Amino acid sequence: MRKYVPKDSVQKKAYYTDRFHVVPSVPTEDVSSDEVFAKQLETLKAKVDVKSASIMIGQMRIEVDHKDNFKAIEILKNECDYAMMTEMSAVDYLAKDGEFEIFYQLLNLKERKRVRVVCRIKEGLAIESIVPLYKAANFAEREMFDMFGIYVNNHPFLKRIIMPDDWEGHPLLKTYPLQGDEFASWYEVDKIFGKEAREAIGPENRDPSRIDRYDTKRFSRVGHEVPFGADISEGEPETPIEYSETFLVNYNASQKQLENRK
Repeated sequence: MRKYVPKDSVQKKAYYTDRFHVVPSVPTEDVSSDEVFAKQLETLKAKVDVKSASIMIGQMRIEVDHKDNFKAIEILKNECDYAMMTEMSAVDYLAKDGEFEIFYQLLNLKERKRVRVVCRIKEGLAIESIVPLYKAANFAEREMFDMFGIYVNNHPFLKRIIMPDDWEGHPLLKTYPLQGDEFASWYEVDKIFGKEAREAIGPENRDPSRIDRYDTKRFSRVGHEVPFGADISEGEPETPIEYSETFLVNYNASQKQLENRK
């Protein structure tokens, strides 16, 4: 068993750095360059304070105050025909700017337009639920609460959706350690066997780089699967990989056969 190193202060030591690649911003266009977007923006500006608006990669991006998120999205749905919410979540900019960025991705099927509504919110503040407007926001808001710790006011059932109810911390925060902290290392041991079994069992191994081709279930050998418990001391036999066949594409056909069909 490897020597255990306490991780109780690992989150306190985390800090923002630029060691990761930062994707450059895409070019922006003025909203006036698109007649449909320009009209929708005027409709929104008549009732909501819009901080900024631009067109990026063919879609309109609108920033509003976090207190106006519900009102802005309600207008876009009822007056601008954005009938679907396809995505929503948050981005952690706490270390850099001291804020989260919450975004909503909306789709207008009639005019084939997309709009992205964003708002900035300080840590500890809550955002209003948009479940009354889009039922798809129910699980998305629960996931945002679970992963980032952002509270959503008036949500019908705000509880964790991925992590256990008694989990400590929020895994998508940039300060959350990749291998878990002190609590994560002992969670299952404490839950199943009790804290008194810590010394006998040891902490969980959360080494993401460790892949054992000789693991008990042979998970690492796609195309070389063998029965459980089989002797592989002399190597594993190769197992042909078969793909599904549909009425559109035969994935098992050779490249030459596919070219002859054209």
